[in-house]
Amino acid sequence: MDARAEALRYFEMGLADKLVGRLLGIPHETVRKWLYAYRALGKEALFVTKHKTYSHDLKVEAARAVVEGRMSKPEAMAAYGVKGKTQINEWCRLYREGGADALLPKAKGRPRKRGRPFASREEEPEARVQELELENEILKRFNALAEEIEQRRRTR
Repeated sequence: MDARAEALRYFEMGLADKLVGRLLGIPHETVRKWLYAYRALGKEALFVTKHKTYSHDLKVEAARAVVEGRMSKPEAMAAYGVKGKTQINEWCRLYREGGADALLPKAKGRPRKRGRPFASREEEPEARVQELELENEILKRFNALAEEIEQRRRTR
């Protein structure tokens, strides 16, 4: 039998999350999240395992309702169809820290390289030479330090 279905059976019997976790051999924190979702959204919430995306407006409304004290987290989860307690906690934290703009989607991937950082073509090789000279100086100092440590070790 599926672990979630078995956990649901135990929840309906009134068993606590730690005991259910021990009986199923699952970390009780995982079972606690399942129990929270079960209490907030019902047994169907335990069996929806696909990743769901939420609109910016929904996130703002849910977070605002909880932060302003109009709803508890479980009530907001039920009202807005949010499955995970972690999501609503994160939205509330971001909303408190940065308002509605903090809940905007973040840009994905590596940032694009901006235009040429050098004013002229001659500056680029000069900058590269300076970078290599600095790197060379660092390596010389590192080697001198390593040699000094080795000499100290030999004299002991």
